[in-house]
Amino acid sequence: MKIKHNTKQRYNSVQGLRLFKDTLPTKVKKIILKKGDIYSRTLDNWKYLVGADLFKVCYPKSFKNNLTRGKCLTIMVKHGQEIDLEYSKQIIKDKVNYFFGQNVVDNIILKTFDENSSELNEQKHNYASKNTYHNKISSITNKELKKSLKELSILIKKK
Repeated sequence: MKIKHNTKQRYNSVQGLRLFKDTLPTKVKKIILKKGDIYSRTLDNWKYLVGADLFKVCYPKSFKNNLTRGKCLTIMVKHGQEIDLEYSKQIIKDKVNYFFGQNVVDNIILKTFDENSSELNEQKHNYASKNTYHNKISSITNKELKKSLKELSILIKKK
């Protein structure tokens, strides 16, 4: 392959396919490294950073780098488990900063959620019961369609 010098980028590139990170301008790379990469890497390694016990009751919601508050990591916590996470705030902050090799997080903000709340990480699906759609399915004249809808409702209920 022929190597050519790309004058708009700081790296030499090989003609043909290039890595996506090499095609971005350097200013955009800095912005992504400051904000997007920190949150995504924190989310990927969350179980290692907080431990198995706290992993079950909390997850990181966002990372913001404000001038007034500083570098804040917002963590969502199940209602009733706030005290455990409050005591381990400093440990989590130290682990995150050690993981990235620099001072990434200055402050940790805790927000609580109920298990029944819509802010829960898992989405709960509301499936129709047999009684609500039984009349509608029985009014269908096509036998094959009626049979397949009944089988579909049985499979949904099993999940």
